[in-house]
Amino acid sequence: MSHVPLAIISVFLLLALVLVLQDRWRRGAFVLGVTALLAAWFRLILPEIQAGLIAVRSKPFDVSVLVSMGVIIVWLTLSIDPLGTD
Repeated sequence: MSHVPLAIISVFLLLALVLVLQDRWRRGAFVLGVTALLAAWFRLILPEIQAGLIAVRSKPFDVSVLVSMGVIIVWLTLSIDPLGTD
């Protein structure tokens, strides 16, 4: 059962990669940021045994780094204007 959160995260990472490879890099980056936030949520609510490979360091460290990265990536993707529009 400890591999289920990692499998869910992997599916979202694969979706982000597919979007980037299809030249939808803003959407792919957005999905990547949301995936980091989802991983932070899993790390926050699950005990270390069930978190599996999402648990790298201490819970506060893992959650703070994942939330920081997720928020920054999502903010960047939403703040970049699409090309060709004013």
